[in-house]
Amino acid sequence: MADITRRLGWRHLRGAPTAHIRHHRGGKLLHDGPGLSFWFRALTAALSEVPVDDRELAMTFHARTSDFQDVAVQATVTYRISDPAMAAARLDFSIDPDTGAWRGTPLEQLGTLLTETAQQHALDVLARTPLSAALVDGVTAVRERIAAGLGGEPRLPATGIEVVAVRVIALRPEPEVERALRTPAREQIQQEADRATYERRAVAVERERAIAENELDSQIELARREEQLVDQRGTNARREAEEHAAADAVRAEAEAARTVRLAEAEATRSVRLARAEAEGAREVGEARAQAQAAWLRVHAEVDVTTLHALTGTRLAENLPRIDSVTVSPDVLTGLLARLGTQEQA
Repeated sequence: MADITRRLGWRHLRGAPTAHIRHHRGGKLLHDGPGLSFWFRALTAALSEVPVDDRELAMTFHARTSDFQDVAVQATVTYRISDPAMAAARLDFSIDPDTGAWRGTPLEQLGTLLTETAQQHALDVLARTPLSAALVDGVTAVRERIAAGLGGEPRLPATGIEVVAVRVIALRPEPEVERALRTPAREQIQQEADRATYERRAVAVERERAIAENELDSQIELARREEQLVDQRGTNARREAEEHAAADAVRAEAEAARTVRLAEAEATRSVRLARAEAEGAREVGEARAQAQAAWLRVHAEVDVTTLHALTGTRLAENLPRIDSVTVSPDVLTGLLARLGTQEQA
């Protein structure tokens, strides 16, 4: 919508770059183009504003297929006004000089024209197509048919309309029909899922069986190796026992030999010691005998008095020690008398 301001009986119009403005006064075209800005008088001016930007027209309509099934078509048509002068001449794009609003509804008229034209071509192609084919390839077929139909419609170029693009968003059957159509597909998908589940379970069972067999083989191999280990341990134990027995026998023999050697040496030493003791005893006896014989010879040659004196000496040696002796005159007189008698004799 154009922006119009008032100043002392004059009006100022400022248009957008996407709006084509046409200004007539007295049947003459004074301003013509997009994005204009000018002053005018409201009583003498005839203004029209034609949008020249691309516009989207969404449409939804129902159609019937060749097997009498109702489908809903959702489509979008992109168009633009390529000839603003022709469009302004064919449709009412005039605007109020005070407010800048359209006096009529030109865009609704264009929408009706495009919708009815597109619907006509879509109904034509769907009326000869069964529902199953329409759901599979109907979007492309309807889009191509609508684009071709709008491109060949003579009223659009005559109105200055150019169709830029056509898009068909969806073709949907009625909810009950859609559910009925989904049922076989769902059943098939469920069957595929069940088959995949069964196959997965079968694969899992097969893998479990293989794992169990591998575990069993491992246990058998482990048991066999344990048996070998027990046999080897028994062999090693027997060999170790034999080696220990042999070592003990060697040690016993060595100990016996050493004991025999020690016994022999001890016996030899005992014999030698006994011989030495016997020889010493014999020599001691001989020496004692010789000494006794010499002693006897000496005493045989000595007189009796001397022997008495020696006897007394020996006796004195064996008597207890006498620290002091008191000799009375009587004893001394008797001893002296005896000594004199012995000397005389």
